[in-house]
Amino acid sequence: MITPYISEAQELEALARALTAAPWVALDTEFVRERTYYARLCLLQVATPAFIACVDTLALPNLDVLLAALARPSLLKVLHAARQDLEVLHDLRRKQGGATVLAPVFDTQIAAALLGHPDQIGYASLVEAVTGVRLAKLQTRTDWAARPLSAEQLHYAEDDVRYLCDVYQFFEKELLRTGRRDWLAEECTHLTATVLKGNSAQDAWQRIRAGQSLFPRAQVILRALAAWREREAQTRDLPRGWLIKDPVLVEIARRAPRDMQSLAGVDGLAASSVRNFGRPLLDAVQRGLSEPPVALWAAADRLDARQQDLYKILAAKVQECAVSESINATLIATRQDLLALIRCGDSAVLHGWRRALIGEQLLQLCVPSKR
Repeated sequence: MITPYISEAQELEALARALTAAPWVALDTEFVRERTYYARLCLLQVATPAFIACVDTLALPNLDVLLAALARPSLLKVLHAARQDLEVLHDLRRKQGGATVLAPVFDTQIAAALLGHPDQIGYASLVEAVTGVRLAKLQTRTDWAARPLSAEQLHYAEDDVRYLCDVYQFFEKELLRTGRRDWLAEECTHLTATVLKGNSAQDAWQRIRAGQSLFPRAQVILRALAAWREREAQTRDLPRGWLIKDPVLVEIARRAPRDMQSLAGVDGLAASSVRNFGRPLLDAVQRGLSEPPVALWAAADRLDARQQDLYKILAAKVQECAVSESINATLIATRQDLLALIRCGDSAVLHGWRRALIGEQLLQLCVPSKR
């Protein structure tokens, strides 16, 4: 018998043993991260056809036995909009010696999109569409780090996996019926690979959209600054913005200060930040200056007249396919996918199930036969 609310080590061990006999498990997490870089896991909800349990992860700081059970490759992990949950669990596994992301995964949001639902459909909307049950939203702003949790909070948390079981079983049958189960497996493999990559310091510049306004030289400096901030935030376990906010980082890249006096004159940069981070900031600027200038955002989405015409043709073809196959068009190919195809001759749409569905047709439109 699995205890519905698990806060003792022996209860956790019993849950881990019970999972060894399960073919799949529905998972959800409740966490907070307002004051930290890494999420603080507060509650882990687990459900199988046999039981539902809420694991008090604040009362049980050592989750090794459960994480090991969840990592079993023969156990399918069912989640909705899985990326954040997988990231939280992956960070925990890394701290406790695990190197891989939990897999295999069945993401019900992706499954729904492959079967004609909006590509970002929320859990409550999906539950209502599949089961007819309308979930209450009274606990959406709950402080999950506060204890004790009320009966209402726990019931809300249980619902996040209770109906996930029904949604999973419905979409599993539908994907098999439509021949798209392998499509989902491909998408979820890509998802877990993305999570495994983690928050790469070298890619941190991509989060700062205002950097598009900078000249190439300043964009490279911003990349170095963003990489420094990412590593520092990870080391200190603090939100990025608590160190230096994005607009200030962009302004430092724009001005490229060479000394402390120039750095101190950057608009918005606090004197305490100059004292605490002045030297590493100047070092990051210098690293950026030592590299060749590159337009990281590559003129954004700018296309010449011929490319614009081709883009319209490709986008129309994707939309036509989306309607025909009852799939959201952005799941088939995003704007960036089509731009990559036009500019580079390669794109996500030329791989896996997308290539068979429409990629070959798009490629022929990009490279018409010689007459």
